[in-house]
Amino acid sequence: MAQIQVQHQNVAAPGPNGVAAPGGAAAAAAGQFMSTSLYVGDLDFNVTDSQLYDLFNQVGQVVSVRVCRDLSTRRSLGYGYVNYSNPQDAARALEVLNFTPLNNKSIRVMYSHQDPSIRKSGTANIFIKNLDKTIDNKALHDTFSSFGNILSCKIATDPNGQSKGYGFVQFDSEEAAQSAIDKLNGMLINDKQVYVGHFLRKQERDTALNKTKFNNVYVKNLAESTTDDDLKKFFGEYGAITSSVVMRDADGKSKCFGFVNFENADDAAKAVEALNGKKFDDKEWYVGKAQKKSEREQELKNRFEQTAREAVDKFQGLNLYIKNLDDSIDDEN
Repeated sequence: MAQIQVQHQNVAAPGPNGVAAPGGAAAAAAGQFMSTSLYVGDLDFNVTDSQLYDLFNQVGQVVSVRVCRDLSTRRSLGYGYVNYSNPQDAARALEVLNFTPLNNKSIRVMYSHQDPSIRKSGTANIFIKNLDKTIDNKALHDTFSSFGNILSCKIATDPNGQSKGYGFVQFDSEEAAQSAIDKLNGMLINDKQVYVGHFLRKQERDTALNKTKFNNVYVKNLAESTTDDDLKKFFGEYGAITSSVVMRDADGKSKCFGFVNFENADDAAKAVEALNGKKFDDKEWYVGKAQKKSEREQELKNRFEQTAREAVDKFQGLNLYIKNLDDSIDDEN
């Protein structure tokens, strides 16, 4: 377990060898989760269904197992699912087999959430950075398990399996996540001061970034009759303006959009807040931060990636159990 230098913390008492007592099965027994389906990640690409069955059947009656594979190449995707006949066996397997080596690679076990909204929401998910490179998934889990029941725990790694120095932990409650943030943010773990905070998805980070201060304002859907002076008049009510321009074509005809530059960024923000969506000459204006071409392209890319992720999330983790199959039926047939 990672060595944490923290004083006066009301956390769970450590067990033998200084490792905080795990709470996986105990929390499940308390009723937080009564699932019979487990997700198994970080699998070696050569692990088979039979190996997975043999390992997990040691702690309870396994109903079905499946290593997920690429539909075209049949190559393992590095994760799979195990289904038990009762939730008690699933809880025991989660506690006993999490981080167990299989083909010399430590596996990661957590409950399989049938509802993708649980994964997508990012609820009670925290981000940890500036981690010592020796801290692995198990050490991270052991460090944070004293604050509450952990749904998932992952150290980010490069293609060679080496830690990138940051990771993620998702708890089953916001209270547990906040407690971990309050107690560990800024503390020393393995002699390195770590940052622990709420996880923000890329789209949320981009939104926060876009809210940074700006002076140049973009306005579109203007009436063809709107002039530079009109823009100066409307926007000048919110602060001192250095320039205002309605964009025109080679013939001098309005392109129905323009730009207004403020001396003060706070005034620019006030103008956007006040004028966006307002109607002038029966035209509803769009008023926002003037973006560079690279920023617009990045925003479009982010939207596309978000749509793609949502499509994947919609079907990820859904298990279909089929019984009474003929012995001749295998993965390919």
